[in-house]
Amino acid sequence: MVTHGGDTVKLGSGASIWYRRQGSGPPVLHIHGSAFGHRNFEKLTPLMVHRYEVIDFDLPGYGLSRGGPTPEGMTGLADQVAEFVLALGYERLHVHGTSFGAMIGLTLAAYHPALIDRLVLSCFLARYDEAARMMRGTWKRAARDSGMEAVADLTSVAGFARRFYERNWAQEQLQSMRDAFSHTDPEAFIASTEAIERTDLSPLVGRVQAPTLLLAGDEDNMTPFNPAPSGVGMAQIATMLPDAKTAVIEECGHYLVIEAADRVAGLIAEFLG
Repeated sequence: MVTHGGDTVKLGSGASIWYRRQGSGPPVLHIHGSAFGHRNFEKLTPLMVHRYEVIDFDLPGYGLSRGGPTPEGMTGLADQVAEFVLALGYERLHVHGTSFGAMIGLTLAAYHPALIDRLVLSCFLARYDEAARMMRGTWKRAARDSGMEAVADLTSVAGFARRFYERNWAQEQLQSMRDAFSHTDPEAFIASTEAIERTDLSPLVGRVQAPTLLLAGDEDNMTPFNPAPSGVGMAQIATMLPDAKTAVIEECGHYLVIEAADRVAGLIAEFLG
């Protein structure tokens, strides 16, 4: 296994992207969810580096990266990721985005199809329903009034399956999340949340050319597989993508890359081949 220490790439906008490459094999880019940064994949990446070269990175304003949100919303974020990928010297790679990162991954696949070999999207909505918007509103208020550690606790309530809290490593994981969230700029989190709230990716789904794997947790209350009628979730996306495979993991919530990392790694390896 090859491990490259963390490094940075400067984008044309002036943003600085921190990244780390580990492992060897076909390259897989991980795109993290809102608030987390690259530590979103701290349990999944170690399970994948024996098969793949895994690229973990922080979006601008998250973790160790610097820079602000783009005014172009989700499209601007996808453009930043495309610029980052090309700056690292990749012409084509696999992409796995989770939650907010899945929305970026889908947008990347729609606007930069030549970059993506296979696409894995986990736990996201193409369009938020009213319940998800209400939930996000409470997180924004917490970020402004109480800070990102409070956001970590709020998202944990919605993000993990009930049985997760019975595990002997649950409290350790929750503290790790608080620490990861504390390195995120609250304004970057709020900006990404507002970008999510005004985004409807459903018109882009038909433009995705890459074979796609959709991963969901059956206890995901944050971005349910089948949302209310005002939203568009993975149940609907699966019917819109003829080349998509779908897996719903039992007894698992939104944070499936944490609470079911072994099962996720197996499903991804089977899909990527």
